[in-house]
Formats: sequence, C-alpha cells, structure tokens
Amino acid sequence: MSSQKEAFVALVTCFNDDETINYEATRAQVRRQVAAGNNIMCAGTNGDFSALTFDEKVKLTEEVVAEVDGRAKVIVNAGMPATFETVALSKEFDRIGVDGIAVITPFFIACTQDGLIRHFTTVADAVSTPVYLYDIPARTQNHIEPETARALAKHPNIAGIKDSGGAQETLEQYMAVGREEEAFDVYSGPDHLVHWAFQNGAKGAISGLGNVMPEVLARIVTCFNAGDEAGAAAAQETYGSFRTDLYKLGYPPALVKRALWVMDPSVGASRQPALLPDPEQDKQIEAILRKYELI
Repeated sequence: MSSQKEAFVALVTCFNDDETINYEATRAQVRRQVAAGNNIMCAGTNGDFSALTFDEKVKLTEEVVAEVDGRAKVIVNAGMPATFETVALSKEFDRIGVDGIAVITPFFIACTQDGLIRHFTTVADAVSTPVYLYDIPARTQNHIEPETARALAKHPNIAGIKDSGGAQETLEQYMAVGREEEAFDVYSGPDHLVHWAFQNGAKGAISGLGNVMPEVLARIVTCFNAGDEAGAAAAQETYGSFRTDLYKLGYPPALVKRALWVMDPSVGASRQPALLPDPEQDKQIEAILRKYELI
C-alpha cells in the first residue's frame, strides 16, 4: 500500500425538476471538487446509482471523465445484482477510460462468499481497468468477509476495496489484507474514520460528505501527506463534528444531497421515491450549514 493518501468524493448526480439528469450542473460539481483537490467517484450510493438506467450511467461517466479531463482520477461504480449486467457496464466504463471500476456487492440477491468470489472474478477478468470491491452491507445485505477479500486480492486486476460498512474492526481486517498484498489498496468510506484510516494504512477515503465540505476533506489529505498530523486531526475534528450534526437528522446520502441543495439548488432533488423535501428539516440543515460557515 502506498504512503501517499488520496480522497475521492462520492459525487452526487444532479437532476432537473422533471427528474432527468442535469449534466451541466453535475459538471459544475465536478469542477468544484477538482478545484478543491479531490478525485471523483461517480454513480455510487451518493450518486443515486440505483435510480439510474444503464444508458444514463454510461453517459454520466462520459460527461464526468470529459469534465475532469485528466486533472483528477475517476472511479465509477458498475455494481448491479446480476453479474451479466455488471460485466456489461464495466466494459462500457473500460471503453470510456476511467481510472478504476468499483463494484458494489450484488443487492436483492443473497450471495454466498463463493458466489461473491465468482462474481468479482468474472468482472475483473472482463476488463483491463483496475477493479475495486465495494462493501456496504447495510444497503446490499451482502458482506465481503475479510477472508473473501484476501482471496480476491490475489487477482491481478483487483486493486483494492472500498469499505462502507462503518465498523472499525472490519476496516482493520481489510487493511491487514492490504499489508499482506502490496497491490491491494483499502479506501475508507465512513467520514469519521478518514484520518484514523490514513494513520493505520488505508490508501485513501471515498467520502459522500465531501460533496458539502470538499476543502475540509482535501485538507485532511494534504496535511497528512505533508506530515502535519495536528492539521489533519483538526480538519478531521471539523469533518466529524459536521457529520454528527448533519447525520443525526436522518439518512446520510439524502441529507448530503439536501444540504448541498440548500447551498446550491441547481443540484436538484433525488429521484422518487426518495424522501420529499421537508421545510422544517431544511431549516435545521440551514442552521448546521451556518454553524460551519458553509453558507
């Protein structure tokens, strides 16, 4: 695992009032993140991937890659319930030329660990772009056990894992795999563990909260890479405190999107049946954003 750390923002997908994708607003969010010094993950949990069609994911990725124009890295999530569609999407992303393909565990379909090994191996065999496992069991009900990650880490085209399980113990176990397999990088998903993960060997973080606080996320990385532990810790304290205040209001991805909407309405709402905007909650979000001087 590399000593230089990096951050990706799990970018929101912007929508028009009729729920079609607003590609220009999405490009504006890409520019904002790149200017802050962050890399991009698109079509992830914070990007409403489960509400997007196959063709929309392809076009969204093309737009993001074109806007980034080599100034940052781009990872895109290809994971779907069926291996067949996951492979088909991965081949499209391979053609576009992304830096990595994240593959969320299949959802709705209950998988054995052997089934997960077959699934990820089939995808990794089908493309030349590095593949990253993506574990978020609270949303998919399928969990990549550390021993399964250890077996998959030996595949020459499986480059790492994004851990969004939220349990420090599991993250530690994945990082142990990374210490054994030098080419297997671990990315922390929980926003409150960014600095801790860096200290304990993670390659980077993939954060949804960075949509709202891009500069603070980038500061954790730059301070850590410069050897400024105090600066990294201070930035993490701000980031973690904001996370606590915002996420206590409800479902984190929905709150990230709504907080960003309060800051910039051009991002639009999420596709239904996402929660409808709540004027009272918007007031609470606005108060939190003012507390952290974000508006």
